[in-house]
Amino acid sequence: MSEVIKTATRDAYGKALCELGEKNEKLIVLDADLAAATKTGMFKKAFPDRFIDCGIAESNMIGIAAGLATAGYTVFASSFAMFAAGRAFEQIRNTLGYPHINVKIGATHAGISVGEDGASHQCCEDIALMRTIPGMTIINPADDVEARLAVLAAAEMNGPVYMRFGRLAVPRVFDENYRFEIGKGVYLNRGTDVTIIATGLLVERAIAAVELLKAEGISAALINMATIKPIDREIVLDAARATGCIVTAEEHNVIGGLGSAVCEVVSENLPVPVLRVGVEDTFGKSGPALELLEIFGLNAANIAEKAKRAVSLKK
Repeated sequence: MSEVIKTATRDAYGKALCELGEKNEKLIVLDADLAAATKTGMFKKAFPDRFIDCGIAESNMIGIAAGLATAGYTVFASSFAMFAAGRAFEQIRNTLGYPHINVKIGATHAGISVGEDGASHQCCEDIALMRTIPGMTIINPADDVEARLAVLAAAEMNGPVYMRFGRLAVPRVFDENYRFEIGKGVYLNRGTDVTIIATGLLVERAIAAVELLKAEGISAALINMATIKPIDREIVLDAARATGCIVTAEEHNVIGGLGSAVCEVVSENLPVPVLRVGVEDTFGKSGPALELLEIFGLNAANIAEKAKRAVSLKK
């Protein structure tokens, strides 16, 4: 049996920044006194003259990032998702979003899997917040391979990008042949009865759900949707046509995230049943990450149950 490789996407973020730093002398990385946790400390060690610790002042960090970007630098600003998206929302909206400034936000420690840090740090609202900002691109990679490619792709595009990374080490989903493209979903499995559209940490669990459904004679398609905004409308509508019902799965509030984005596309173009797996409009709690994922139903069994219910709702 081959070894299961587990790596946190935040680790891939730090390594990718170092990779970019070797190629781009105008790359600058900012952090809000969390470099060890966000893994930007790797870049600090390799390129100390191009790293700025802004202290526990995320709003100021965004302003500094905007200023550097207007001077022609490629800027990555990093903090925990709770502080990057929550505390600095107004600065992101007005200083990055409104003038469409070329700053990339690396938000780590997102979702319930932050674990023992508890509800105050378990940000399950960040995608919803960032989706409301016009022109903001949102990327939520499933594993370290996709995370690295997402960082490289974000550095190449112009405009603000919000990248969401996790604390928990997760199994590798993709191999070295995987090709990532911003704004494109990817079929990981084809099926005829129901489509599961998953993002981030829930992709690996959705893969397991497909196997559970297969054992019960249900054919499930699976789509990895790393880019939440702009959502890949074509693949969502293809899923609606192909299977007639959809289940979304995300480590985020069911309000405002991937599930909402999919529902918006489907309801306006090709209405089919859509059920959502996510945090059910509640705050998190302190505890071991893997136990919390089970408590909040972010697991293969719940995805499979929602898929069976979705099939039953088809006309």
